[in-house]
Amino acid sequence: MCPRGHSALFDHVRTRGALGRRLRWGREDATGTAPRGAAGQEGHKDWRNVNTGPTLCIIGRAPAKVPAQVCRHAGAGKAGGLLPLSRTAVQQCLGRTLEPGRPRSRMVSSAHSPLAMSLDLHYEQLSDTQWTELLPQMQQCQVVRLVDCGITEGRCRDVSSALQDNPALTELNLCSNELGDAGTALVLQGLQSPTCKIQKLSLQSCCLTEASGGALASVLRASPSLRELDLSYNPLGDAGLRLLCEGLLDPQCHVERLQLQYCGLTADSCEPLAAVLRARPETRELAVSNNDIGEAGARVLCQGLADSACPLEALKLESCGLTSANCQDLSGLLATKAELGTLELGDNRLGDAGVAALCPGLLSPGCQLKTLWLWECDITAGGCRDLCRVLRDKGSLRELSVAGNELRDEGARLLCESLREPRCRLQSLWVKSCSLTAACCPHVGAMLAQNRSLQELQLSNNQLGDAGVGELCRGLGQPGTTLRVLWLGDCEVTDEGCSSLASLLLASRSLQELDLSNNCVSEVGVLKLVESAQRPSCTLEKLVLYDTYWTEETEDRLQALAEKKPSLKIIC
Repeated sequence: MCPRGHSALFDHVRTRGALGRRLRWGREDATGTAPRGAAGQEGHKDWRNVNTGPTLCIIGRAPAKVPAQVCRHAGAGKAGGLLPLSRTAVQQCLGRTLEPGRPRSRMVSSAHSPLAMSLDLHYEQLSDTQWTELLPQMQQCQVVRLVDCGITEGRCRDVSSALQDNPALTELNLCSNELGDAGTALVLQGLQSPTCKIQKLSLQSCCLTEASGGALASVLRASPSLRELDLSYNPLGDAGLRLLCEGLLDPQCHVERLQLQYCGLTADSCEPLAAVLRARPETRELAVSNNDIGEAGARVLCQGLADSACPLEALKLESCGLTSANCQDLSGLLATKAELGTLELGDNRLGDAGVAALCPGLLSPGCQLKTLWLWECDITAGGCRDLCRVLRDKGSLRELSVAGNELRDEGARLLCESLREPRCRLQSLWVKSCSLTAACCPHVGAMLAQNRSLQELQLSNNQLGDAGVGELCRGLGQPGTTLRVLWLGDCEVTDEGCSSLASLLLASRSLQELDLSNNCVSEVGVLKLVESAQRPSCTLEKLVLYDTYWTEETEDRLQALAEKKPSLKIIC
């Protein structure tokens, strides 16, 4: 097995027990975005850096302390929720390192150089001496990111003074610091300097309440350069939102991207927001996922967007209590907003009727949607028939998540038929937790052998078994296949399935990432994969093996592989 003090070869944390499974899958039954997984299952931005589950954090090295909040991917499908997890809970299950994925320079930039233009610190508990040394840098850098650095109200006055003296600042990110309303007010005072040219402000998870609404409104009036504002994970409530909207309505405000996820909003917030949308022709992104706005609130927002000439690019309404009745309004937006490229509707009870109502908009000539997330939306094979029309006829669609829906083998068969059509250009398909069996795998394999666009296929938490995996491998082993990422976590794969996959690794010229987490694979199966992976002709770059155990002898062989082929990462 992978020892607790395993070497740098193993780039991700091994999580154990019930909490470990929830972290890996992304949620408990009540999730952060509540979901991506089926309600009775262990769940699921995506994250692309970790296969079966979410990336807990992406940083350049192991932090000195566990982050105060580790974001958990929610649900069984693609896109969506983040749920803050307490430091104590994380410390109980995290191993020695977190997912690297980025060079150290992304963790701490070269801001200590006189020529540096950014200060980028994540998860650093700064001493008073370190803090004093950083203040001059804050006065010079264009970008200041101090994420979860233990900044509280006491240091906010220092931040405010530094910002007032920095006319070059364009981005400020203070996410996951306990600023509170008083500390936030101090920071915002620094941004109201006449010389301030800030364009992007992120105060996600900073303990703001409705009391901060007025201070934020003042900044919006005084900062015509501000284009992006992220206030997610703060309990602003409807009262705080109304105050914020007063600033958003000011003629001097030109915010284009507004994120208000997990802000405790209800339908009462939607009329003030709709008024902003009508008055703000610049709006490009609106994210209000994980707020209880309901069917009525969503209708008001859609009407506000319909009345606006804004070039909307992204609309995020996950876990908002939408129903099939909202889909006609959304269809109208799809037909009229040519710039709309991302629509996130996961964890809403749309059903097959809702999908049918969306399709006229999706099929309209003006629709150029690229990303559609419909995880956990009560869709069945019947809804797949309508989605298949979109896949066949709309070459613009690139990403589709229907994870956590009861599609079953018939739904998978229908999707595969559409993916074989020449006009289909889909690159990413998530059918995780869709009650699939080995019976659908001949169709999936045949599609993979023929399709030349699909690069990412998420099949985790389906009962495919070794027979199903064998069918997939037969398709992927054909010349010209393009799939780069294949997720098979918790698919009842054994060592026999590893034999098929080991042969595939030698035959495929495209596969770069493979996830086999939570399967019945012994070290025999692992060694079969390793034998193929060490060959120079093998293109695999990442092998994910959560909850897979082996002896020290196998550990030594894996270490030797790491030294022989440093381009391959084995994540356990």
